[in-house]
Amino acid sequence: MKKLFTTLSNIWKIEELRVRILYTLLILLVYRIGSFIVLPGVDPASLSNQEAKDGLLGLLNMFAGGSFSRASIFALGVMPYISASIVVQLLGIAVPYFQKMQKEGESGRKKIDQITRYLTIGITALQAIGYVKSQISPEARLISEPLFTISSMIILTAGTMFVMWMGEKITDKGIGNGISILIMVGIIAQLPYGIFGEFMFRLNGSGGLIAFFIELVALFAVVVFTVLIIQGTRKVPVQYAKKIVGNKQYGGVRQYIPLKLNAAGVMPIIFAQAIMFIPSTIGQFFPSAQSSLLASFSDYTSFAYNLTFAILIILFTFFYTAITINPNQMADDMKKNGGFVPGIKPGKATADFIDAIISRITFPGSIFLAIIAILPAFAIIAGVNSQFAHFFGGTSLLILVAVVLDTLQQIESHLLMRHYDGLMKTGRISGRTATTSVGTSEAVI
Repeated sequence: MKKLFTTLSNIWKIEELRVRILYTLLILLVYRIGSFIVLPGVDPASLSNQEAKDGLLGLLNMFAGGSFSRASIFALGVMPYISASIVVQLLGIAVPYFQKMQKEGESGRKKIDQITRYLTIGITALQAIGYVKSQISPEARLISEPLFTISSMIILTAGTMFVMWMGEKITDKGIGNGISILIMVGIIAQLPYGIFGEFMFRLNGSGGLIAFFIELVALFAVVVFTVLIIQGTRKVPVQYAKKIVGNKQYGGVRQYIPLKLNAAGVMPIIFAQAIMFIPSTIGQFFPSAQSSLLASFSDYTSFAYNLTFAILIILFTFFYTAITINPNQMADDMKKNGGFVPGIKPGKATADFIDAIISRITFPGSIFLAIIAILPAFAIIAGVNSQFAHFFGGTSLLILVAVVLDTLQQIESHLLMRHYDGLMKTGRISGRTATTSVGTSEAVI
């Protein structure tokens, strides 16, 4: 306990870190206040939002911090921006024009960001129309059509763009990745309701407190398993040649390239989730055209949904790892710096060696990721409350763990740069290495 208070005191002593944390908390406060502001022309007492709390739309409601079910001005959250980012990244693989922009450095990145913003506006406008038509009942509307739909579409689009702006401000002037932190806060806001609902459900005779305690132990085990998947690395030894400059010797020591078991982070689940939202979106626009196949893909506890979801996650894990980690660039960087993998020739042989290791560790990593993603469905089948079951795996748990670890690492970096002890007793967060990473990239949402 004394160590904790000492660490908090050290955090407060660093002015830059203190300002960044307070700025982040201020933005999050604005975001949470906005999530309770209902759209103009909507009667909150007449909202029929049970569908938004259960089923597939419950995931959207969780990511938006409950704004989706409350018909808030932030009801769509940052999901349209994430969808637009996914589309732009896919275009960067298939379209030469976007490939060229990706290679233009900072100027190209600014162009891509601008295109992503414009695409976000279009996606948000379409989703806003579907949201108004499907989630706000006629009894809850105080304004006649078409004025209500048009005004709601404009406000929801502006709300999403404002949330996106707040996320960018957190990234620039706050602590952590802004978009990820906004999603995390929305998920955490639903956690007390989920725990309380499950507690009352078990207390009223469905298993009793023993079953509730077993569920908490199972949740803790899943969190530990998720941390191991996120932090797991395969260390590739790298030897650097000795260099003598004046009277000093440089190099000649062995370091490691930490290749992550899950280098793609939560992006494969988000990619797959965005695709799995398509059937429910189609059902919103064409309610009369729903078939048994469409209905099964809208039920996230069905066998067809989970099998397809797991396969998409495995495929997207390989895809995203391939576009974020370049073994050829890593081999070239090592060669330029006089480094080599013991027993492997520099150049192409090193690139092939690294590529083979990445392929071997990515496959089990993708399997574990798929298992974590479909765990909530098994929890619901086992009798867990659907609101609480979301935290037994899936995107919500991965985002929580990944964002918390990333934010803690940033705070720890500020402490270590100013010669304070880190957050842990060893001075490093468990799972991190003190070795130099060559050419690796980590995907964080």
